[in-house]
Amino acid sequence: MGTFGVKPQSYDIGRAARGLVDFIDLVRAKTRGGPPVYLVAHSMGGLICRTVPQRELADPAEAVSKLCTIGTPHGGISPELGGPIGGWLMDRFGPLGSDIFSPGTCRSTCCRPPTTLPGKPTRKRSGGTPGAWWAPSLPPSRILSIVGTNSRDYSVAAGLSSAVMGVQSDGLVAIRNAYVYGGARAYIHRSHSGRYGLVNSEETYQNLSRFLFGGLRVEVAPHGVELDRNDRIWQGEARLAIRGVPALIHEQTADHYCPIDLNATEKGIAGPLSPVPSMTIFLQPKNVRKCRYALDLKIISLKETGGILGFGGHLEQIADWQDTLIVDVEVNDKGAARSVIWEWNSTLAVRIAEQAELPNQLDWAPGKSSDGQWQLPVPIVPMGQAVLGSHARLQLSIGLWA
Repeated sequence: MGTFGVKPQSYDIGRAARGLVDFIDLVRAKTRGGPPVYLVAHSMGGLICRTVPQRELADPAEAVSKLCTIGTPHGGISPELGGPIGGWLMDRFGPLGSDIFSPGTCRSTCCRPPTTLPGKPTRKRSGGTPGAWWAPSLPPSRILSIVGTNSRDYSVAAGLSSAVMGVQSDGLVAIRNAYVYGGARAYIHRSHSGRYGLVNSEETYQNLSRFLFGGLRVEVAPHGVELDRNDRIWQGEARLAIRGVPALIHEQTADHYCPIDLNATEKGIAGPLSPVPSMTIFLQPKNVRKCRYALDLKIISLKETGGILGFGGHLEQIADWQDTLIVDVEVNDKGAARSVIWEWNSTLAVRIAEQAELPNQLDWAPGKSSDGQWQLPVPIVPMGQAVLGSHARLQLSIGLWA
């Protein structure tokens, strides 16, 4: 059945992307100076938005400034139930039109480089996820992928979708498929949609507002880590809290089936559970002069013997090391950092809220940056070094963000 007497057309991502290009042109034409636009999209909308700079624009950076995708199946939708058979069925038959979300379709449409534009963009991939490829015409640094990790609250099809997709998903999109390789990611414990979903969440709003309008971009990565292998599996957990914000804006934990794969991170291997850098944070809207952040870190090691994890060698859910890095950032009128001070919670003599000033000043000196960013090492406390190695530290790469 058509609408207003017009015969319906089969859905095509390329056609939808070309329609979006027309709308972008209209918005820029009606805006003084024709500035590049921000694109924000949920689910399938993210596939349309990423197709625009990858396939439909000769100069993406001129038309698009930033792209945020929320619960978007960049690597397609691959069911956990049925294993390879479930994925093959979706690729082969596409029940109820679901073939547009299959990894094969994503590979041939969204991720395919343009054939009519000069040059062939290089592609990178991670963990065998074709949807994570990204043509460098729009820098990955301008992209934020918001990844949902709560499959239980997704009630579509009476919970069948959540059961089919498995626990490592938002109920529809698998965690491993919900990001762009090389771009920033925010993991939040929300389902794909619904009243408790990604779009309606405080977590998404806080991440999005800082990505679009924040003044600083901070990349956090461990350096100098030396893990005691001995057949051990090392996992990390990270939670980011901001004073005055009533929700965690990043939460990557084992309890939510998305711990940080420290074995891969140590080797610099990027994947669904091992972002490189480990975390990208967009700090404070420009109208906020000073803000306190808390990054809670947890390190757990598990030993596998004979293909089975032995529970006799550790206390379940108890970390080998856990601490919280407290950071105060103060900016000037232009949004540039004026001071960055920090301390680990384990060394504070009082409650965090009672600690008015933190004792350690980061060396935020002009001229220290070679590429527009300041590289600032934060030493890990001795207890943490006993687990991660005597040279272990957190490396903060801080740069202006606009």
